[in-house]
Amino acid sequence: MSAPLFACSRCFSRHPFEELSAGQQLCKECRGAFPVVKCTYCRSEFQQTSKGSTSTICKKCEQNVKAYGKPTACEYCNIIAAFIGNKCQRCTNSEIKYGPPVNCEQCKQKCAFDRHDDDKKVDGKLLCWLCTLSFKRALAKTKQGDAERRAHMKISQLHKSKHKEGKLRSHNKRPHRVDVTKLPALDNDNGIPTKVSRNNASPGLIRAELDPNSSDHVVAMTQLKEKIATLQKQLSMKDTQLLNKDKMITELKAKHFTTESELRTKMKNCQKECDDKVEALNKRITSLLKEVASLSKTAKKNKFASTSAAENSNNSGSGTDSPSLQ
Repeated sequence: MSAPLFACSRCFSRHPFEELSAGQQLCKECRGAFPVVKCTYCRSEFQQTSKGSTSTICKKCEQNVKAYGKPTACEYCNIIAAFIGNKCQRCTNSEIKYGPPVNCEQCKQKCAFDRHDDDKKVDGKLLCWLCTLSFKRALAKTKQGDAERRAHMKISQLHKSKHKEGKLRSHNKRPHRVDVTKLPALDNDNGIPTKVSRNNASPGLIRAELDPNSSDHVVAMTQLKEKIATLQKQLSMKDTQLLNKDKMITELKAKHFTTESELRTKMKNCQKECDDKVEALNKRITSLLKEVASLSKTAKKNKFASTSAAENSNNSGSGTDSPSLQ
């Protein structure tokens, strides 16, 4: 049975789950071919859509440049993104929503907007948009550095533990030599230890008497091995949980994309039907107006003809009556 394939969040091509990135679920081509760059005007980050493009202007700013020309500096944040008037769109919307700007606690410019919510503040400070972005970027870098440092420390600790285990194994494999200073006194006649000759003790018993700490080492090693095994099980469980969550996220993203595309096609079809109906009604209205105009013209002509005929009849009647009177 073949492994399931998952969609890239940008090009929506199907790939194995291991080939997609952990955060944005991007394939290798999208990660390498579409770098994240900053817009020259609005300073917002965006991902380039074409492989050969070197443009550093986002789509929104491109449309605004075509419509309004090159922007000027905003009077609040000094970003060159004021296409209409003296303020950029971001500052205009924030001023409408939150009121006039206040001083940023980082750059000391009057370009921060107080949302009257402590949860919206960055590290307890009221910052502008640019300072917030730089703070978040620095925080992400420190988190990444901490994660790499932890991984490096884990690897070094694993190497040290393996090295210690190897040393302990090699130490346990060595034969235990009898300490001559701790041996019992020798008989004067035969030169044999009195305890060994009298009790007929085996070498194992002598070794146990001479090295009492060897069993403690074995117990400590077994305990450490059990701890390592339990920790490895916990790590494998956490890894499987994370993998399942990542798979669920990619499936939800793919489902969201399909539903969104279906809704867009449905909206386009509805819009097309409405446009066709409106066009047909407009045509019918124009044809009816033409008919009304032609009917009004014919009615006027008939009325004019009837009035002229009546006048002619009246004139002819008056002419015939005048000679009879004479």
